[in-house]
Amino acid sequence: MMPSQPVSTALGAGAPVGTLHTASRAEIAVHQLDRLRGGLRHVLAGNRFYQHKLAGYDFRALESLDSMRRLPFTTKAGLVADQQAHPPYGTNLSFPLRDYVRLHQTTGTTGQPLKILDTAESWEWWAACWETVYTAAGVSADDVVYLAFSFGPFIGFWSAYEGAKRVGALVVPGGGQTSLQRLRAIRETETTVLVCTPTYALHLAELASQEGFDLASSAVRVTIHAGEPGASIPNTRRRIESSWGARAYDHIGMTEMGAYAFTCLEQHAVHVNEAEFIAEILDPISGQPVAEGERGELVLTNLGRWGAPALRYRTRDVVQRGPASCPCGRTTLTLLGGVLGRVDDMLIVRGVNIYPAGIEDVLRGIAGVAEFRITLRTAGALDEIALEVECADAVAPQVESALRQALGLRVPVQAVAAGALPRFELKARRVVDLRGTAAPNEA
Repeated sequence: MMPSQPVSTALGAGAPVGTLHTASRAEIAVHQLDRLRGGLRHVLAGNRFYQHKLAGYDFRALESLDSMRRLPFTTKAGLVADQQAHPPYGTNLSFPLRDYVRLHQTTGTTGQPLKILDTAESWEWWAACWETVYTAAGVSADDVVYLAFSFGPFIGFWSAYEGAKRVGALVVPGGGQTSLQRLRAIRETETTVLVCTPTYALHLAELASQEGFDLASSAVRVTIHAGEPGASIPNTRRRIESSWGARAYDHIGMTEMGAYAFTCLEQHAVHVNEAEFIAEILDPISGQPVAEGERGELVLTNLGRWGAPALRYRTRDVVQRGPASCPCGRTTLTLLGGVLGRVDDMLIVRGVNIYPAGIEDVLRGIAGVAEFRITLRTAGALDEIALEVECADAVAPQVESALRQALGLRVPVQAVAAGALPRFELKARRVVDLRGTAAPNEA
């Protein structure tokens, strides 16, 4: 079986400059192309999914990263259909089943959950990618890492755990605990690094305030977030940092792809780990690469998960291409603002394009706002949007005014009581789409 050969050298606090993370664009491209060619030899020897998908492709033509655009896209829908046709795991397996040691699956928030298998080598590659996330945020063997998750089939908990082990930190799993028990454990274990979704970090802060627990006096100095884009939303990050008295870092990953991006100590943007992934940012209509500063869909290829690879995978995530430079010294591709939204999540209301993350950024910047929920309805031929916001009645007009200024659209806001809206440990589901649903008197 092919070893994963992780080569990334992340920059942590006081760490030396990494060889590939600070290389020239030409050197990075040579590394990526070599990894891709080597991996494809193994994939095409035994992977029926890609044997069929890439049938007739002449790999002698793979002479540059630009030539990759002749490869077909991989989509989640295609992988799910393959598993439905060939249960339970599909045909995207490069090795015999006995060589796989881990099974995880996607959350299924956008459809049928996708099962993903990892070999021992690809699992080590996953852990190495997460090690990059930790070291980029200055986490070391001197830290105590608390994972505020219930451990289940979702891969994020387990990969974060394995990555912390590679760093050498003391790892405290928070599965099977209530939120109050987790707050107590964070205090009792003198946790220095909290790993959870940004929504859950805010929920813990809210609960701590209710219980009279001063988070700023805890030992937590770093929070690392995944599962949703909140840690790169400026006002959400500021609220997390002020509540915890710590610095908040973003991490982006996908069950089917890997832990592919992270925030460095400078916190200017999110870096793609180009030692282990090839990233393309494409116009979702034309398929052409976008220029620096422009937005497009992120398309990724992983370079160390050859047991179940994802080649030119359409993530459906909208990102903005940033410069391949940073004060931290890295020369890898940056994503300004992290994941800005999903291609499928863009709301078009009265001709205005809106992403839920944009609404969240406005709301998190208003004092007195706790949780919120977006509801979409159809009124005649038009789509309408409304908000329920946990805030005092007197704050609702301020929220409406801020949204009108930011979005150029009037959004009706209903103030609801504290605790009236659901809280989330994993990915928050704050959008209720009732478009196309008949109103009660029309049913």
